[in-house]
Amino acid sequence: MALKVDLNADMGEGIGNDAALLSIVTSANVACGFHAGSLTTMRETMAEALRSGVGLGAHPGYDDKPNFGRTRMRLSAEELGALTAYQLGAAIGVAKSLGGRVRHLKLHGALANMASEEPEIARACYEAALKVQPDIVLMVIAATAQEAVARDLGADWAGEIFADRAYNDDATLVDRSQEGAVLHDPALITERILRMLDEGAIIAQSGKRIPCKIDTICLHGDTKEAVEIAASLRVGLTAQGVSLARL
Repeated sequence: MALKVDLNADMGEGIGNDAALLSIVTSANVACGFHAGSLTTMRETMAEALRSGVGLGAHPGYDDKPNFGRTRMRLSAEELGALTAYQLGAAIGVAKSLGGRVRHLKLHGALANMASEEPEIARACYEAALKVQPDIVLMVIAATAQEAVARDLGADWAGEIFADRAYNDDATLVDRSQEGAVLHDPALITERILRMLDEGAIIAQSGKRIPCKIDTICLHGDTKEAVEIAASLRVGLTAQGVSLARL
């Protein structure tokens, strides 16, 4: 079992449970105003994260507030790069104004899912991010095209698994429209994550094991039970001797 992992959550999305999550997690993926949030919420979330000793990450997505960044859009490589650079640049500027530093980047929603399936999308986003901040840690969906591109670029990257989402056999996430795609039971989620860490593998919905490097565990801030899931995970991980530390 891994001796140290990061526990991250998506924040600044207007859900209202950020303060509670920041007392539990070690890294925050802060919305950059496109799929959710605004410069004001970004600043407020980052300020609270810094007060809590939680690591800062930029969480860019498609310009799609009506559907929370979950609408699949077709953009050119240039447009994807500009989308990523703009949001990361804003996050870096806000963090710097607060005396903090953006350490990692994690794509959101449909943009993330498409980048996990299509390396061209991952490459456009990651190359743009690395031009803005060459030492940025790319938080990638483990064992997908995201990881393959990060490796190929020689970037610093962290392999991410999801606590509250079900997996397909290719390590991509089961579409939210499918039954069982989102998991809600904190106890079962904790047990499942401990198994993944013990085996060093993603456990797909079918039961298939997909070996991968696990550096960070994600839970979605907009999941109704997010705080309960985070608390259960923290207790379960520490009880098994797993230490939690930000990226």
